[in-house]
Amino acid sequence: MQSRTRVRRHPERGVYDAETVHAILDEGMIAHVGFVDGETPVVIPTAYGRDGASMYLHGSAVALWSKRMAEGVPVCVTVTLFDGLVLARSTFKHSMNYRSVMIFGNAVLVSDSQEKLHGLERIVEHLVPGRSREARGPNETELTATSVLRLSLAESSAKIRSGGPLDDDADFSRPVWAGVLPAAVTYGTPVPDALVPPIVSPPDYIRLYER
Repeated sequence: MQSRTRVRRHPERGVYDAETVHAILDEGMIAHVGFVDGETPVVIPTAYGRDGASMYLHGSAVALWSKRMAEGVPVCVTVTLFDGLVLARSTFKHSMNYRSVMIFGNAVLVSDSQEKLHGLERIVEHLVPGRSREARGPNETELTATSVLRLSLAESSAKIRSGGPLDDDADFSRPVWAGVLPAAVTYGTPVPDALVPPIVSPPDYIRLYER
């Protein structure tokens, strides 16, 4: 394990096995890509998809961050799942329950058209499994306007916080409610586009969507 992927703040929360890292990435939706452009730090949210021990990142061919990553600048990518608010008897002890992954590396611009199509399919299937079987894939113009970058997961780690508040013994006698306010993402009833024919119903993978 590379030293920069070791969790130093609360090291007891660090998890390093690939199964845990992959599970968090597979449940997440948005990756935040951080890099330094000259002397300016930049963080960009983007869609992604995992393929084994690699991550595909979606971008625009003309976007600054895509160009910088294609040039080989070091990047740090994070994905975080928020699981709840931890409310303690002391405001200092308040916290959050979460699962997160941090990845370090140098992304590679995908230039091979077949791998690029594969990467885009992995991104779509990550967001909405089954969608690639129905929706039209990108044409040549759309493919040219899109950048796909591949990032190895070799230097990655997870950090997980779970459980209740960690109050000081002296605060236990305070008549203050303490505990966890769980958080969950839910999805509502699909809303059809105005031009969808009435005979076209949402497929099960949309109607029953969950993560």
